[in-house]
Amino acid sequence: MTEPTHLDGNVLAGPLSEVFSVDLTTAVRRCAVCGDEGVCAQLLVYADGPGLVARCPNCAVLVLRLVRTPRGVVLDLGGTGCVTIPIPEAR
Repeated sequence: MTEPTHLDGNVLAGPLSEVFSVDLTTAVRRCAVCGDEGVCAQLLVYADGPGLVARCPNCAVLVLRLVRTPRGVVLDLGGTGCVTIPIPEAR
């Protein structure tokens, strides 16, 4: 049996754009378990299941699950301590 291979977090841009109006790949996330901080694009994403699973690049804990179902998009951010989304200043 072969080890599942991961993609970088940029693969989340399309699916997350269906839920959020901003690009979350540039958002800074903090792991709820180890405290590692970095942009979402650095997450390790596994796409060999029915949805996308993202893990912390430092401790490999599950931080995000995204699955499209007939009823909509299911997004679980349970392992993410917090996400800081950059928003341009109003002019």
